[in-house]
Amino acid sequence: MSPSGSPTLRTPQAPPRSPRPRPRTPRLRTALGVGALTLVAGGAAAWELLTPREPAPGPPEVKSFHSRPRLDPDVLTRTTPAGAAPARGLAPGFVFVAVKRGPGQDGPMIVDDRGRPVWFRAVGGDRTATALQVQRYRGRPVLTWWEGNTHLGHGHGEYVVMYASYRELARVRSVASELPDHHEFQLTPRGTALMTLYVERRADLSAVGGRRDGTIVESRIQEVDVATGRLVWEWRSADHVPVTEGLTAPKEDKPHDYFHANSIEVDRDGDLIVSARNTHAIYKIDRPSGRIVWRLGGSRSDFAMGPGTRFAFQHDARRRADGTLSLFDNQATPAKAEESRGLVLRLDRRRMTARLVRSYPHPDGLLAGAEGNLQTLPNGNVFVSWGPEERVSEFSRDGRMLLDLALPEGADTYQAFRFPWRGRPLARPAVAAHRRGERVTVWASWNGATHVRRWRVLAGPSRRALRPIGRPLRRTGFETALHMRTAARFVAVRAVARDGRPLRTSRAIRPTGR
Repeated sequence: MSPSGSPTLRTPQAPPRSPRPRPRTPRLRTALGVGALTLVAGGAAAWELLTPREPAPGPPEVKSFHSRPRLDPDVLTRTTPAGAAPARGLAPGFVFVAVKRGPGQDGPMIVDDRGRPVWFRAVGGDRTATALQVQRYRGRPVLTWWEGNTHLGHGHGEYVVMYASYRELARVRSVASELPDHHEFQLTPRGTALMTLYVERRADLSAVGGRRDGTIVESRIQEVDVATGRLVWEWRSADHVPVTEGLTAPKEDKPHDYFHANSIEVDRDGDLIVSARNTHAIYKIDRPSGRIVWRLGGSRSDFAMGPGTRFAFQHDARRRADGTLSLFDNQATPAKAEESRGLVLRLDRRRMTARLVRSYPHPDGLLAGAEGNLQTLPNGNVFVSWGPEERVSEFSRDGRMLLDLALPEGADTYQAFRFPWRGRPLARPAVAAHRRGERVTVWASWNGATHVRRWRVLAGPSRRALRPIGRPLRRTGFETALHMRTAARFVAVRAVARDGRPLRTSRAIRPTGR
């Protein structure tokens, strides 16, 4: 419950419209891969292909759209293989990020392998978003992400659960006066959610050079029923892990964040695997007792750490299908090594040893002082976010880089994922149009639709008297520009599927200009 006793599950609300307080990069509007539609005498339509316009050198940092003028997402740029089509061997699906602190609007975003937006939702005010991914809720695929405010590495906000139609199912909060932290949110087959939250608590810090009447930031894990908001289970770090395991020194002016839980994984036996950044350790936690089954890494490792297995300030510990354990090894801050890496380890429970299976460093030697994750994909590839180092990458099983997307300077995404996704928006397509004499440019988009192959233009003397003109045109990205010559007063666009089926039609509009 909240402090006032209100339920933790909030009624879904429409997102606030994001203001634009930051200076924007000048907008560059480029028509991509389009043709010209000419209406000839007698109303017959003749199709006349034009050479696609070349985009201006160097992509802008912020993307803008005629048909969706309220959306200004940051641009992701493909850096490898340079100037070529996407590398062979990529896993199927789209890339899921939540970009923040960039020149554009903050918010969760799905992009294709070229970095082009497929879906974007701006978050309003001073809020930001993290951890956009696909999960399953009661057997159905859903989008989940965190929205809120961050301070000193902790988050205070709520988790959003959204259907494939982009309609909100729920906003989930913790059962406490403190709001959920942004580090982890895992849906379970039981209809519950596991999440992290950070709570200040009095503690004796004299054993680590602090005050006897000091304050710690305790990491808590809560399991909450998504539908009712009821607390199912809770674990508190200070009840099971002493402050002496923390490997960061207390600071006089701040509560001591000695544990800093940043990932939760349900193991194959139902127990939890939890990563704690500030102890440099991964813990297996028994449910329901909460006792520590084993520690991997840190100052009290139960496993003998083999060559190349030591990690520091890590994130995202996950059990893989073959029984190995993956994680993102930050090695900073402060720096313990020259570069961060994705890491796969094999744990021998009989001999209690940890062995290195594979390491995934970035070719540029990136050292991520915070954030990051490693996702193992169904085809054996791995997908890695480098946090504040402004890159997300895909590697083959044997470590070859297949894809590298760069964020704008200063931007980052806490995590990045790849998932198959079929988005079917409830909202209809958006359209904009501008006239200069009989030359009309129409812009078509459908935020989040993944099944649009082509666009068809409709025109007519009134909103109720539209008819298709010309043949459908290939979709060229989030927004497709279509050029025509017509004296019709109204235009609209219709989305067309890969098999030629008509999908949804936009509203009819009068082009601006004259």
